[in-house]
Amino acid sequence: MTTIQDIIDFFESFAPLCTAMDFDNCGLIVGDAHLCVKKVLLTLDITAEVVDEAAKMGCELIISHHPVIFQPIRRLGTRSVPYLLAQKGIAALCMHTNLDLGEDFGVNICLGRAAGLDGVTRADCGDALFFGTLDKEITAAELAKRMKVNLGCEGLRYTEGRGTVRKVAVSSGAGGSDIFAAAEIGADALVTGEIKHHEINAANELGIAVIDAGHFKSEDIVINPLKDKLSERFPETEFTKSQTYSDKVKFLA
Repeated sequence: MTTIQDIIDFFESFAPLCTAMDFDNCGLIVGDAHLCVKKVLLTLDITAEVVDEAAKMGCELIISHHPVIFQPIRRLGTRSVPYLLAQKGIAALCMHTNLDLGEDFGVNICLGRAAGLDGVTRADCGDALFFGTLDKEITAAELAKRMKVNLGCEGLRYTEGRGTVRKVAVSSGAGGSDIFAAAEIGADALVTGEIKHHEINAANELGIAVIDAGHFKSEDIVINPLKDKLSERFPETEFTKSQTYSDKVKFLA
């Protein structure tokens, strides 16, 4: 029978907890590591709706990317997620920046693959910057269209930079600040999930194309591959991706 500790130990082989950034709160946040699990729900974030979904499915564990407790808890309402998890006896295992930084498998590896990059590698500079190379030079608009399709985006923002791209940097989630590191490694484009106005201005000055796919879409790309990876390692346990959670963002044409 698979225990939560077995799953944690497996994560240590490709996304060790010791690699998480100092500000982060990763690992088993709710529950007992010795608990045996038959059904596990995977999601980018744990919301009240996700807890209800897991309870209806009979899941003993939810694995999420974003930590269910990040700041100190000052109040605990009856519809707060930590309260609901404890009430329903569901554990929460949260793998955040350690999964972003996984060098063989992780969020940025999956984002780079969605971009069609070869040799996706972590850069020596930047908080969570990875990079790779396209098999041929394409336009920034073509890369933007590729990301829209491969990430399942209803829409995204992009800039053209110098017009064509070959070396591409990826920094999932709120990775816009890595634009300067992208310039340092000679990237033609940065694919990310959030970028601020002044960072876009800097990208324009540097001639680097920016593709802003949205935080959710740039990171949700890891959930299905992670489900498959866990299912292969623990065939006696049922792993399912949440059908409830999305960021609910809509785009007007």
